[in-house]
Amino acid sequence: MMPIDRRDFLSRALATGATLAASTLPRSDARSTSHTPPASRHAEQKPSTPPVIDFRFAPIQRQTAFCFPDDPYKSLVDESGQLLYGYDRYTNVDFFPLKIGFGLHGMKAPKVLSQLLESPSIPIVRTTLEYPGVTVTLTTFATNAPDEGRIDNVLFEATPLAGAAADIEPVLDFDTLQKFDLEEKDGVLTVLHRDSRRVLLIARVLGSRPLSTDRAASFESGTDRALHLVLHHGQASKGAPYRAFFRFPQTSPPTTPIADGLAAPAKHLESCRAFWTSFSIFHAPVAIAIPGREGEFALACARNILQAREIRDGKLTFQVGPTCYRGLWVVDGNFLLEAARYLGLDHEAVEGLRTTWSLQLATGQVVGAGGREHWKDTGIAIFTLVRQCELSQDWSLLHELTPQLVHAVQFLRSLQAEAVRQGSALGGYGLLAKGFADGGIGGVRDEFTNTLWVLAGLQALAEVAENEKIDSLKDARQFHNELRAAFFKAASREMRRHEAGFDFLPMVLRNDPEWQLPDLWDRPRPQSAQWALSHAIFPGRVFSSSHPIVRGHVQLMQAVTQEGIPAETGWLHHQSVWNYNAAFVAEVYLWLGMKQAAHDTFVGFLNHASPQYCWREEQPLQSAHVGSYVGDMPHNWASAECIRYVRHTFALEDGDHLRLLAGITAAELELQSPHILAATPTRFGRLNLKLEPLDRGQGWRLVYERSSGPSPKKLYLPATLGRFHLTQTEAVHSHSEGDSILIDPAAPRWTAFWKA
Repeated sequence: MMPIDRRDFLSRALATGATLAASTLPRSDARSTSHTPPASRHAEQKPSTPPVIDFRFAPIQRQTAFCFPDDPYKSLVDESGQLLYGYDRYTNVDFFPLKIGFGLHGMKAPKVLSQLLESPSIPIVRTTLEYPGVTVTLTTFATNAPDEGRIDNVLFEATPLAGAAADIEPVLDFDTLQKFDLEEKDGVLTVLHRDSRRVLLIARVLGSRPLSTDRAASFESGTDRALHLVLHHGQASKGAPYRAFFRFPQTSPPTTPIADGLAAPAKHLESCRAFWTSFSIFHAPVAIAIPGREGEFALACARNILQAREIRDGKLTFQVGPTCYRGLWVVDGNFLLEAARYLGLDHEAVEGLRTTWSLQLATGQVVGAGGREHWKDTGIAIFTLVRQCELSQDWSLLHELTPQLVHAVQFLRSLQAEAVRQGSALGGYGLLAKGFADGGIGGVRDEFTNTLWVLAGLQALAEVAENEKIDSLKDARQFHNELRAAFFKAASREMRRHEAGFDFLPMVLRNDPEWQLPDLWDRPRPQSAQWALSHAIFPGRVFSSSHPIVRGHVQLMQAVTQEGIPAETGWLHHQSVWNYNAAFVAEVYLWLGMKQAAHDTFVGFLNHASPQYCWREEQPLQSAHVGSYVGDMPHNWASAECIRYVRHTFALEDGDHLRLLAGITAAELELQSPHILAATPTRFGRLNLKLEPLDRGQGWRLVYERSSGPSPKKLYLPATLGRFHLTQTEAVHSHSEGDSILIDPAAPRWTAFWKA
């Protein structure tokens, strides 16, 4: 098989124009399944009108990062153009000790007309505010010139709506308890921290009317947390807006170059644009080119992940976000590292994986930011290592870390004995010790999430240990089998009846006293903490697709869907949504062959993003009268899930089977534009996939290439794409199997056609 040449593949591709009735568990089901049939066994509820990606459920309160990749200065701007500094993770999610807003010194507060990025891959943020008769545009961006250092920049432009000139008096509102002093010289304003004398701001009014040196600006005191910096008034017309340039140094270089640069905002704006234009989001040989909004999201989410990433204690760390989750969470990291591989960040993914395993303690436990009772993190770290080796086709790191893996398995085994010592229900079942469930269930209690993720990790490790003939890891299979049998026995007794008439497996055991709290408001929701069950279904593949636990989970997620996604699944139990939890469920639907349900849930997930292509972790429903916001923004587990889902719609690895175009619906075909994945890594080697329309809308063509790697046992294609049917394959043998077409999995290159 020939190696994949990304440049050649892309040049050829771009030349074509690309830019369930539930029951209790049967006791006999105690085995693992290796694959899912492509045809769904689960009923789908098809919408009367296909969902559209239009940000209809975007959070009202938003944060957008405009910093650089791996930037230690995680600069944020909110929905009104306000700069946010000094996040305190021990207070509310929206508490910043210093907020700086921009506006006009008049009677009325402005209306936010819009806030947009220059492009999905360029985080230049333009916020448009409307005052009576005047619009104010704030262009917010970062620079890092060698002679200036890292600077946050805001270009302020006020323009009258009508033809007549308008008097303008800009104001900067400081929401803070900090104290500042103002200095001015030759029209340059400098704001300094009173105690440290560190420069906060250097600014100048631009144009033909410079500030007078005697009253360029002044501070006005407001409440205890309010300080107003009022600039000298000027006039603006439609052809000559009032313009000012504000620069906020993040490092401490000499101020003279920064002040000299005040007269040339366009130069600095272009330097920011040039950086992002030349910056490669994808690393060769990998590339993704998807038309429409989904392609925009893929680009923006890749950028989001790189902006949040950071070197911490000398280690490259894929961080979840810029504020309360500015750190390493092992479960989030699993999906971030997989997304990194899909972006071509192979070297960085290895560094991130080593960072994860550097968290292993002397006991063998891997402890991230989730805490010590997050026993699942050790199982997830195992799962992550196996998945990364699969995608790289390189098992040397697994062999290198085998002693740590042995130690990790020993630690997980010790949790069974600990559960018995605790005298818990989990100990009676032979499961792991009481732990922290997460995802809406707090405290240390009898729960299933830790056991489920450990099962997924052990299953993955056992399979590879047998393939690689690593004798020291033989206990992984024995432990997995024991724990699996204990889990299914426990699950058969813990299934509960939902009020909608189906059985499901809650993540908290029946004996938990919170189920009996007198106020229904305080009790766990049936859907609480089901996130781990979604992961155990896929990518964990702990269950067969027809298993009652899977059936119950699907019915539960469908029963609680609001705004297009499952609701009340996280920490905000009432009238709220955990946004990226929807992507977990969409992946489950995709794996089950529920193509339309997967697509609709994914679109619902995208519609909960801001127009800047990022998510808050949890937010109230649009119709809610209670609730608040929880978690970071941008939240980059959400970004990773977006990238993963887009990739899996085209290439879904299902154990030793490969399913192509498993998530392509009529909606993806509407734009009549090519879809390209170049050198995307899989456990079967790298794939080139080019799905392109035939002339005059007559159908679609898929060009497939696979580099060296183990062949899948089966390779599936859908028999239909939208209204088109698979009519022909070239250079490969194929035959029908139900609703799918089986392709010779050993063939390295072939083409398939769908026509009316």
